[in-house]
Amino acid sequence: MKFFYGPMDCGKSTLALQMDYNHARQGRRGLVLTTIDRAGPGRLSTRIGLGKEAVEVGADLDIRGLVRQRWAQGIRVDYLICDEASFYTVAQIEQLADLVDTSDVDVYAFGLATDFRTSLFPAAQRLFELADEVTRVQVEVLCWCGRPGLLNARVVNGGIAREGDQVVIGDTDTDTGTSTDGGSPEGAPEVDVRYQVLCRRHHRVGDLGPAARAEGQLRLV
Repeated sequence: MKFFYGPMDCGKSTLALQMDYNHARQGRRGLVLTTIDRAGPGRLSTRIGLGKEAVEVGADLDIRGLVRQRWAQGIRVDYLICDEASFYTVAQIEQLADLVDTSDVDVYAFGLATDFRTSLFPAAQRLFELADEVTRVQVEVLCWCGRPGLLNARVVNGGIAREGDQVVIGDTDTDTGTSTDGGSPEGAPEVDVRYQVLCRRHHRVGDLGPAARAEGQLRLV
């Protein structure tokens, strides 16, 4: 089992599709899995426009059972491409490891390591613990200051959030402003949520950069 990780915009989903293409062109049969993709359920998409149909990994999906069901139907499954694996359950990561160890299925997992608070996602932590190989995706992502972007900041109503649910869906395109998370109760003010990659220094002080300051956005420490 191999785990490829990195912040937003570093090309994890693109690499996942390339990995699938490389294996498929050699005659291998595999499954592509994802969850909470920007394109909606059942689709693995990338910010550069590539995409492919995928199995949606809900919290109740037994991945091991899914593979065994395909085998029972006479369908080979030589490998799994698991995008957004940091959002899987810990039990599903255990299932992936079991498929590798007991069934010789190759597993390639892609995802974030840490959340907006810089804490490891539970599934990512388990991948770090169990994976045979762990690789940081090498496509460099930059903070607004030009330093390497290492951390994903959650920006809520113009300021960096320090508390909240670990997973909240929001916009990752800083050029198009913000998007609502859809979680506000009826009649409550709309909440704008987006994500921005920052270096450690600016994530810690809550500085979103001169463009954000020029727009009158808040700076939270």
